[in-house]
Amino acid sequence: MAKGTNKRAARGRGAARGRSPEPVTASVDGGLAELVPDRDRPRGWTLLLDGKPQSHVDLDDPAYLDFEYQRRFGHVADLVAPPGRPLHAVHLGGGAFTLARYIAATRPRSTQQIIEIDAPLVQFVRGELPLGPGDRIRVRGADARAGLAKVPDGWADLIIADVFSGARTPAHLTSVEFLAEVRRALRPDGWYAANLADGPPLAHLKAQIATARAAFGQVCLTADPALLRGRRFGNAVLLAADRDLPLAELTRRAAGDPHPARVEHGRGLADFTGGAAPVTDATAAPSPAPPPAVFT
Repeated sequence: MAKGTNKRAARGRGAARGRSPEPVTASVDGGLAELVPDRDRPRGWTLLLDGKPQSHVDLDDPAYLDFEYQRRFGHVADLVAPPGRPLHAVHLGGGAFTLARYIAATRPRSTQQIIEIDAPLVQFVRGELPLGPGDRIRVRGADARAGLAKVPDGWADLIIADVFSGARTPAHLTSVEFLAEVRRALRPDGWYAANLADGPPLAHLKAQIATARAAFGQVCLTADPALLRGRRFGNAVLLAADRDLPLAELTRRAAGDPHPARVEHGRGLADFTGGAAPVTDATAAPSPAPPPAVFT
């Protein structure tokens, strides 16, 4: 159990049968981590860091994805290869291991690596929400870019980037040099997906699209239409590859989600990006901090 874990709450989780589970807390490198029970799902938990929701896990149903951006990642994992085929997947950023659990459940015998810099957070999550013994998920304690550098050339079918320090993506994970490292670790037909957070005027999002277009042959973006119109702060999922993407199926799935989203690609995506320039290590900056109202 991680340092600072609220042991009284932890005991409460496993107390008398029929009693509702209680939140569990721990001090981690990123602040105060808290696992809050989902009252609608008996073994569902939401991970918060300093009060900000990060991810959701249902231990009884790892294929259930609650957060809208995680559902979009789930669509990517479903479509990157024929149904049921095992994947080699790399997850940059760990959270509660939600997407790794999803892939283990939907694509048995997949081999996965999670790279997460916050070792106390990893210890907390593994202790409170243990992985299954047959999940074939390795968790590395390292900076995302440094850990990615240790992935063998052409190893991954899918690389998912969901890395935030506080509520901001670190600058060194936003550049063309970083994406060159992503491409090195991907199979020639592999996919890269990233969670991008931005709000008006969407300068960060547009620059990240330009950066991906400079590195990959095919790029699309899935996002809430209100976000794309610059009306709110939120998350968009970028998908990039050097092969054709299943745009029609991605569009159908995104439109059918509880919070429908739009898929932009081709000329529409280029027009949205405008004259944004690709980001380099020399020009990189962290993603913008969300406004306080996002978490209230």
